[in-house]
Formats: sequence, structure tokens, C-alpha cells
Amino acid sequence: MITMNPMTTGPLKYVTQFERRIGGAEMNFAIGCARLGLNSKWISRLGKDEFGRVIYNFARGEGIDVSAVHFVEGAPTSVNFKEIHASGSGKTYYYRNPSPIESLTEEDITEEMFEEIQVVHLTGVYLALGEQNLIIAKKIVTIAKQKNIIVSFDPNIRLKLWSIEKARQAYEMIFPDVDILLTGLDEIQMISGKHTLEELVEYTSSFSIRDFVIKDGEKGSKLYRKGNWIEAPGFPVIPVDTVGAGDGFDAGYIYGVLNHFDEESLLRFANGVGALVTTVTGDNEGLPYLEDVEDFVGGRKVVER
Repeated sequence: MITMNPMTTGPLKYVTQFERRIGGAEMNFAIGCARLGLNSKWISRLGKDEFGRVIYNFARGEGIDVSAVHFVEGAPTSVNFKEIHASGSGKTYYYRNPSPIESLTEEDITEEMFEEIQVVHLTGVYLALGEQNLIIAKKIVTIAKQKNIIVSFDPNIRLKLWSIEKARQAYEMIFPDVDILLTGLDEIQMISGKHTLEELVEYTSSFSIRDFVIKDGEKGSKLYRKGNWIEAPGFPVIPVDTVGAGDGFDAGYIYGVLNHFDEESLLRFANGVGALVTTVTGDNEGLPYLEDVEDFVGGRKVVER
């Protein structure tokens, strides 16, 4: 979607100037993967308008395979306005009803789309946009499992788009096919109704989730795998915009999985990507290239002249 970034911090009602950017959880993830050197394919629908063309060209310019992205009539490209506070935190206001993605049908998802794919990544944002999307997502994960493709899922709860009750019902239909769950602590607590780590492990284990990953911002992250918890601390940075950090973490984690990182290295690398995202204003402008993450995580200082 198009993201309108405020030129000043503070309550949105006092902001008079915005800068046009591009955002969206799935788009951010695709860009994050591409910048790390992974081949990235994006399935979506855009309004047949100028904003749609901006997004399409931007994604193509990042090296993303957009062969499954199509323009549709009758629904404008979605827009959101961001509110950024001095701390780097903020809010997002959505204008996406009707959304072009509603034109994507179950019949549009074909097995040919999954040739040479190693990981399928979905988020709860897509599920929140329409009841039919759950059916489509179920088809996607079913094909993935048939082809032994890893399924990664980020709940990415948007309670402005649906209720926690509807979110929980939809997620629990997807969870049985999920291999990697990438979630915030507060998210999984809301979804499950559980609070302690022991209760959360029992909940996620009931769905046979292989990697249960908790993202905890500046505190770092933790992974539950094969009966053990592994933790990695966050990186000290001064955040200016936290939007997109979770998507960057997801991309970093999947990069590590595909490159067979050990558990601690997985978390450390993903933490590094997420931290770097927060140091730049914009949803995906801060998503780093591989060498930048390696320098940052390795503590190497780069001298530019």
C-alpha cells in the first residue's frame, strides 16, 4: 500500500505535510528478503491507478518477482497515514476498503506458482482483510505442505481491521500447517489467552509448530525449538521509526533458516536486521543489505571516505 509518512512527529491532527512512501507487511518482508540476497516472489493485487503503478515499479526495482501481481479495476490502491511519536513509536490509520486484494480468488492460486519455492510467508494482515482470504490462505499452505515447502507465519495483529475473536479463529485454522511462527509476546498472549512461557509453549506445541519465535523489540528475541529455549539480546540503537522492524526481523530469520544458521546466530542476525530498520524513517527504507547486517552484527565499523 501507499504509506503517507508525516514530516513532523506528534498527533496526526497537527501534521500538515506528508511524504509518499510504500509499505505493507508482505511487501516489506519481500523487500527485506531481496536485499539480503534471496529470490523473492510476491503475490498481490493493486488498483489500476497511479499509486498501483508506483508500488509495482518499486517492487520490480527491488528485484522482486512480480509475475503474480496484477492490476484490477474498481478498487483504488490502499493508503495508510502514519503517526510517529518522538520515541519512534506511533500509530497507523488505514484507508483500504474496498481493497484490490479482495479480487484475488482461490482459483488464482496454482501449483505452478510454487515451483522452486523454499518458504511461503503469510501474515495476519491478509487474513484480516476479508473472510474469503482465509480460504485462499488455506489453499496456499496446503499446496506448500504437499510440496514440502516451509510455511512461515507472522500474526501481525491489526485490531483496527478485525476483532481478536475473529483473528484467533482464523489463526487457529492456519497454525496446524505452520512450521515457523514469528510473533510478538503480546500478540501470542492475546491469541492464545495464555500468559506464561510454559503455557504458550503448550499452546503452540498443540499445533506442531517447529519454531516458536518471540520478538521482543529492544529486549531481543527468543526461540523455542526441540524442547529448548534459546535467547539473544537486542542491539542498542536509537530508534526513529519502529514500523517495519518486525517484518525485517522475519526476513532476517528466514534468511538464517535457509542458510542453516545455528539457533543463536539465527536470532542474533534477525535482531540485527530489525534493529537497523528502526534507525531509518519509513516502512522499508531501513531494510539492510546483507553486508550491512554482517558488519552491524559482527560489530565491524565501516569507514567511508
